[in-house]
Amino acid sequence: MTIVKICGLSSPEHLLVAAAAGADYIGLVFAPSRRQVSISTAQRLVATLRDAGYATQVVGLFVNEPASTIATTVAQCSLDVIQLHGTEAYDIVAELPPMPIWRALRLNNSADEVAWLTSNNPQITPLVDAPITATQFGGTGATADWDAAATLARQRRIVLAGGLTPGNVRTAIQQVAPWGVDVSSGVERAGYKDNGLIAAFIDLAKSASEVA
Repeated sequence: MTIVKICGLSSPEHLLVAAAAGADYIGLVFAPSRRQVSISTAQRLVATLRDAGYATQVVGLFVNEPASTIATTVAQCSLDVIQLHGTEAYDIVAELPPMPIWRALRLNNSADEVAWLTSNNPQITPLVDAPITATQFGGTGATADWDAAATLARQRRIVLAGGLTPGNVRTAIQQVAPWGVDVSSGVERAGYKDNGLIAAFIDLAKSASEVA
């Protein structure tokens, strides 16, 4: 069954809705963004999740931060997964805690992606996202290259992100066959997370993988 990550959460309400609906991962954004959370907010959100009895994994999203900053945040916020969403060089892996790392890739043949794509390190999971803009590394609603993602998914497990919504996630899963899917803006209305869209996305993603 395809795993589901709901990213860019910043309120206990949406966090608990996602967990209750069956999200496998929730994402907290530590990079500059309208979805960015502080250390103290992240700590409260993780505590809320655990106090409610959910084992949902918590992913911390970073963009071009020093390894020392990432490691400190991981420890302070009890994160389970590191998501690198910038142009980080593969060498940073040696400086990070020994835990799962999701590295955002645009599959654009850029030099910073080559080492990540050729690595057989089981610690690394490629996250295929849409191309970046001049000011945004993700969460834009733009769609990733599904054909390229499908080719990579036949070689190794990937997470598919970029432009996913309740309306297209079933098609994306059936076409790409990713290990997981990741959504942020696709479960928002007017820039804010929507409980109904969160629950619908998770349900559609899980049911799509059951029949794919």
